[in-house]
Amino acid sequence: MNKPQFTTAMLHPRYWILWFFIGCAAAITRLPYRWQISIGKYFGLLLHKIARSRRHVAEVNIRLCFPEQSPAEQAQLVRQIFIDNGIGFMETMISWFRAPDYLLPICRINGLDKLQAAHATGRGVLILGGHFSMLDLAGTLVGNHATVSITYKPQKNAVLNFIMKRGRSRTYKNQFVSKDIRGMMRALKQGDAVWYAPDQDFGPDNSVFAPFFGVPTATLTATSRIAKAGNAVVIPTSFFRLPGNTGYEINFFDPLPIPGESDEADAVVANQFLEQQIRRYPSQYLWLHKRFKSQPGEAGERGRLYKR
Repeated sequence: MNKPQFTTAMLHPRYWILWFFIGCAAAITRLPYRWQISIGKYFGLLLHKIARSRRHVAEVNIRLCFPEQSPAEQAQLVRQIFIDNGIGFMETMISWFRAPDYLLPICRINGLDKLQAAHATGRGVLILGGHFSMLDLAGTLVGNHATVSITYKPQKNAVLNFIMKRGRSRTYKNQFVSKDIRGMMRALKQGDAVWYAPDQDFGPDNSVFAPFFGVPTATLTATSRIAKAGNAVVIPTSFFRLPGNTGYEINFFDPLPIPGESDEADAVVANQFLEQQIRRYPSQYLWLHKRFKSQPGEAGERGRLYKR
C-alpha cells in the first residue's frame, strides 16, 4: 500500500520534460538551505506574474476573507501568498528527495505530548490539519517523532504520482487515497494515527455549509464519520514557517469535540479552529484553491464567486 511501483510506461517521451524538471528539483535540494528558500521565493514571484487564473482565485479568496483590508493590503497579501507557496514547493521537494533531518535543529514541535497521550489511550488518532504551504515538510519532520499514515489525492500524471508517493513512502506507514474511507477507519481501529486535511471544496455532496471567515463553505462531513466509525481521538494541528525563514513551528492541540451533536456542529468546530490558525500567518495557507466554489442554493453551475 505504501510503496509505489515504477513502470516502463513512465519512460515514454511525453514524460521526458517532466523527468528533466524533476531531476533539476532533486538537484536543487542539495544546495544550501538559504539558496533553496531564495529559489522558492523567486519561483513564487514568477508564478504571481504568469499564473493569472490562480492569482485571480487568490484575489477573490482574500477579498472574501479579509474585507477589512484595503485593496493595496489585499494585493500585497496575494503577492506574499505566491512567495510562501513557492517556498512551500521547495520544501515539498526537500521532503520528497532528501532526508530533511538537517532541519530538525530549526524546527520546534509544540504539544507532541498531546499526540502521544492520545495515542497511548489505544484509540486511533485522527490528526486534523489544513493545506498550509509546508504541509509535506511538516509531515516528514513529525515522522521523526511519531508513526503516522496520511491521506492523499492521486495525481492524474503517472510520473508525478509515482514521485509523490515514492517521496512520502520514506516517512509514512500508509498512504490512503482520500476516498478510501474504509482504509482510514480500519487503520484507526487498529490504533494508528492518520493525518487528514479535509479543507477543500469537493462539492455539496457529503458536505454541510458552515461559516469559514464568515463565508458559507462546503465542509466535508467525512471528519465526523471517520472519527465516529474509527473511535478516534481528533487532534488538530498547524504548522508554519517562522518569520524571516528562520525555522519552523509545528503544533498539536487538545482534542476537538468531534464527533459532537451533529455534522453541522462538527463542521463549525473544525472551521473555527482552522480559521484561527490561518490568521496567524495568512499568506502560508493554500488560497490558490477555489475554497468557496460551492455555495448554498446553487442549482446550476458552481463557482459563481470566481466569475470574472
